[in-house]
Amino acid sequence: MTSLALDELKTMSPAQLRAAWRGQYRSPAPDIGPDLLRRGVAYKMQERQFGRLASSTKRELERIITKLDQDGEVGTPGVTRLKPGTRLIRSWHGTVHQVLVLADGYEHEGRSYRSLSQIARAITGAHWSGPRFFGLRNANG
Repeated sequence: MTSLALDELKTMSPAQLRAAWRGQYRSPAPDIGPDLLRRGVAYKMQERQFGRLASSTKRELERIITKLDQDGEVGTPGVTRLKPGTRLIRSWHGTVHQVLVLADGYEHEGRSYRSLSQIARAITGAHWSGPRFFGLRNANG
């Protein structure tokens, strides 16, 4: 199994999936069904090609798992944490707006703001969820 393609996993038998697992993980496959074997092998293949998850992503997943174990639900994920220096770009009625994330707020058109919602209101003239306006949350979040 030198060069396995993701598409090939769809047609593999359970025995072939176990062999693919052994080839990717260098250990015997756990006693799980073919769907999970397929997903595990696919994940490992992608990890080798594109790299592992960032430590911050792993921590966020652990937080979600802990919350699920404690509450039985995960809830809506929060706003993505933005690092100072990040630029948010949003086009509104033909005008491109750039927001610079600062350590203690945001900057838009030379003015400082405490929240993205204040900036969204300044741009649109209406009340908006700033994170939603800038695409950091979906319409349901």
